[in-house]
Amino acid sequence: MDIYAFLSSRAITYQRFDHEAVFTCEQAKEIRWPTHLRQGFGGQVPGKDTKNLFLRDDKGKRHFLVVVGHEKKVDLKALKTILGTQKLSFASPERLKEHLGVEPGSVTLLGLVHDQEKHAVEVFIDQAIWDAQAVCCHPLVNTATLCIPHEGIVKFLEATGHQPKIILTPPKSE
Repeated sequence: MDIYAFLSSRAITYQRFDHEAVFTCEQAKEIRWPTHLRQGFGGQVPGKDTKNLFLRDDKGKRHFLVVVGHEKKVDLKALKTILGTQKLSFASPERLKEHLGVEPGSVTLLGLVHDQEKHAVEVFIDQAIWDAQAVCCHPLVNTATLCIPHEGIVKFLEATGHQPKIILTPPKSE
């Protein structure tokens, strides 16, 4: 799937930032965008950084993509109640590839482009991310980041046929 063609064909604008491969939010924080990429943005990348959790229920019948701010630690025990399931675990790399078309380390909201026909993935977005003016996410690979305005995220979800549920994701207590 050419995600750039998909976005362009739907008039979804984005700003692209190329970088070395990152596999965790911690690695992404360490990159610190080079100055030439931040020019014109007051030293900041123009969007809210995300962490994407691809989860499944205990029977493997339901799959969830939960999008939160990159800094948030999520209480999975409390989250299972919000998602309406008895048990919750991270989905395998095979399920990730099957449903979102990506490898571990590249989980992204844009992976829903691979779930347009089945609609097997339920989408939950943390209120803070939903309220952001723009969201940063991988374009199906972890060597770039796209910053997409909120209205572009709405268009993307409509184009893929996904209706997100906006939630207050429970934080994990330290």
